[in-house]
Amino acid sequence: MKVTVVGAGAVGATCADNIARKELCSELVLLDIKEGISEGKSLDLFQTSSLLGFDTRITGSTNDYAKTANSDVVVITSGIPRKPGMTREELIGTNANIVKGVTENILKHSPNAIIIVISNPMDTMTYLALKSSGLPKNRIIGMGGILDSARFKCYLSLATGASTNDIHGVVIGGHGDTTMIPLTRLATINGLPVSHKLDDAALQKVAADTMVGGATLTGLLGTSAWYAPGAAGAALVEAIVRDEKKVMPCCVYLDGEYGQKDICLGVPVVIGKNGWEEIVDYKLNESEQAAFAKSADAVRSMNAVLGTMSM
Repeated sequence: MKVTVVGAGAVGATCADNIARKELCSELVLLDIKEGISEGKSLDLFQTSSLLGFDTRITGSTNDYAKTANSDVVVITSGIPRKPGMTREELIGTNANIVKGVTENILKHSPNAIIIVISNPMDTMTYLALKSSGLPKNRIIGMGGILDSARFKCYLSLATGASTNDIHGVVIGGHGDTTMIPLTRLATINGLPVSHKLDDAALQKVAADTMVGGATLTGLLGTSAWYAPGAAGAALVEAIVRDEKKVMPCCVYLDGEYGQKDICLGVPVVIGKNGWEEIVDYKLNESEQAAFAKSADAVRSMNAVLGTMSM
């Protein structure tokens, strides 16, 4: 099994670290456009193998896609990160050209790869990767919902005092501060509805905190977060390479599901060796479905920008 992570910045390196520690592949390639960064970080990671007890072989490459050949899974983290006050939408102009170029170069050497998109704005970048690659829809997956759901569970844990590992909570819709939809109605603590622990006001605060979770960290750190995004990417890789059949909220192409067509948006899907294998219908209520439609409209407006760009 071979996995490539494109982009050796904080998110990419953290993702690679998690992949290596869990021994999700025998060979791991870290690639970046900046001279020496991927080689240095991959060597640094490899030097932890005897300390942490893993046997994954890690190599780095400066923009040599030939070294990524025959990858089974490729994670794209390339692009500029958000700065304080910057929206994910403002990243489109720069990151679209990067993601399109990376996708094309990857497929020259790994035509059968499953591609995971982490680059922002993630819903639009996932749509771009799918449309520009011509790959079957199940082989292009945006990671955002996994990260948003982890943040949702974090805030539910802080509000209830329960362990995050006992909490089930899902975020669907777009991966944006105003487009994501934390499903508070369906959140549980070991099967007990969270609404038994929190009143409506507390649940609304948890949802609001979740929606600005990324912006909160950007404000504190001065750049985008990396630990949770990297771990979320690695969790998706794990579900694929181990054929776990896990239900995970991911950005995938919709063709009528949840009332939407020709768009990549976050919904619960079954993840296995073939990529995303099935879309799970959560039977949204009227208000949730309306929020989902509003989220889709916002993502479509971002996707429309792609048609005005020269790529």
